[in-house]
Amino acid sequence: MNPKAEFDIIVYGATGYTGRLVAEHLAARYGIGGAVNWAMAGRSPQKLAEVRDLIGAPAETPLVVADAADPASLKAMVGRAKAIITTVGPYQLYGSELVAACAAAGTDYLDLCGEPNWMRQMIEAHDAAAKASGARILFSCGFDSIPFELGVFFCEETAKARLGGPVPRVKGRVRDMRGGLSGGTAASGAATMAAIQKDPSLLSIMMSSFGLTPGFEGPPQPPGNAPQDDPDVGPVGPFMMAVINTKNVHRSNLLMGHAYGRDFVYDEMVMGAGGGPGFTDLGNLPGGGPKPGEGPTKEEREAGYYDILFVGIAADGRQVRVSVKGDKDPGYGSTSKMLAETAICLVNAPDVKGGVWTPGAALQGRLVERLQGHAGLAFAVE
Repeated sequence: MNPKAEFDIIVYGATGYTGRLVAEHLAARYGIGGAVNWAMAGRSPQKLAEVRDLIGAPAETPLVVADAADPASLKAMVGRAKAIITTVGPYQLYGSELVAACAAAGTDYLDLCGEPNWMRQMIEAHDAAAKASGARILFSCGFDSIPFELGVFFCEETAKARLGGPVPRVKGRVRDMRGGLSGGTAASGAATMAAIQKDPSLLSIMMSSFGLTPGFEGPPQPPGNAPQDDPDVGPVGPFMMAVINTKNVHRSNLLMGHAYGRDFVYDEMVMGAGGGPGFTDLGNLPGGGPKPGEGPTKEEREAGYYDILFVGIAADGRQVRVSVKGDKDPGYGSTSKMLAETAICLVNAPDVKGGVWTPGAALQGRLVERLQGHAGLAFAVE
């Protein structure tokens, strides 16, 4: 953590769709000069001022000018904060310099990344520097993959309490979900596909559940690519986000010293014949989806929700079942609150050492508590 920091948190990308929601959450819950000392950052001072007024943030909200194309401005911004929240994606196009600057300076970094090929590159390039400087680098601090990563953690903690130890098999099952996709998510998917076309070796990272655990390969995992009848929950179908979430869950297990075991098996499916509920506007992709900066309306965000079941199965067949529910649309309303509150949780956790973490492995039960108290998530044993 940066000891000379002027701010606890700088929200970089505050003029974009999701960045604005993060700033709005901080302004509404913490104001300025309160428990959380935060600032808004982006390329244009005029746009920052406009967004500040639009979200009802106080006039004295600090504004920081920084641009992904100007490494000196990124370095200056990084020097002023304990933690940088960035919503400026696709991260493989606009994030690498910022991760490098944070890892070098000892400043914490949090994003919403769902781009495993880039995350693997960043782990290999900057984990050692972050460990040396004390910077905690946290990718995937939104709907991908916090509810899933922490859902598995909560399931395993429940298994320890009820069954006497962790379970080797967990199923993540999306029971219900309503929400929209933003242009940023669509752009990230397109950038990942373009990167794989340019460098086909990246495909092996995308296809492996262990793509984010360099040096460790666990047992074969269920493919999850076709509808099937799950004996524990009934009909299930493929879940589009499993490709990123499963990787983060396995990395989390690795970072916690294989707390779930070295033979841990995990998959994600959507309940209901043929795949059931999903993001409402995925049918438009890749050509006609929303543009970057666009996303669901306030009404759509408020009407959204999600409900995910986790079934933990012991070697002798005994089970535990837990759920994670969110009170807003997954991709935006809930994600923006998760990202903001994870940053606050991290800044208040000086005992977490530097390195490239997952949010769940770094913060564990503290983050479960924080998200239940401040971000509209509910973790329950069923």
